[in-house]
Amino acid sequence: MPRPRIHDPERLLDVAERLVAERGPEEVTVRALALEAGVPNSTIYHSFGSLPALVGRAWLRGATHFLDVQENLVDEALAGDGPIAAVVAAADAPAVVAGLRPDAARLMITVSPDRVLGPQLPAEVVEALHALDKRMVRLLVRLARELWQRGDGAAVEVITACVVDLPTALLRRELVEGRVGEGSRRRLAAAVRAVLALPPPKRRPSRTGRST
Repeated sequence: MPRPRIHDPERLLDVAERLVAERGPEEVTVRALALEAGVPNSTIYHSFGSLPALVGRAWLRGATHFLDVQENLVDEALAGDGPIAAVVAAADAPAVVAGLRPDAARLMITVSPDRVLGPQLPAEVVEALHALDKRMVRLLVRLARELWQRGDGAAVEVITACVVDLPTALLRRELVEGRVGEGSRRRLAAAVRAVLALPPPKRRPSRTGRST
């Protein structure tokens, strides 16, 4: 008979998610993680191969959950209230995720993916992180096209300001604390709608003289 599993990899990922969100990936050690999870140090190596691999997988799991929620919010808004509401819903995703998984929301708002990338990260995790980045770009382009029937750089920059920059600026403190108030969410929605009240700049001409 196979030996029974005496630890849960998901539990290790939960602990890593919380510690990385609280301290940053650079400050998380094998010893601290093992103590928080109540397992021996060897369990981390046995389950994930290395500490960077565990941290990378924790970030990937949190980011995947975040983007799943964000895409669902966009789909629901597009089906009901239209593209402006969809951008507002995408911007509100950090607050929604904070209500479901506070550590994941905190992780996404405070830790950029380049801080978990490194030479010790397994190739499949690196590939998954890059794929997730492309998935996010597709969502931004989709929103730009829904609003203005264009997906060029200038249009996507406006959507990025609404979906990435404004939530980071307006919700960061509350996300770090683990809860976002309704007042902050309403201010964010108002700010997004104000940005979208003006169309993006005209398409930049390419070197061939055609617009991009």
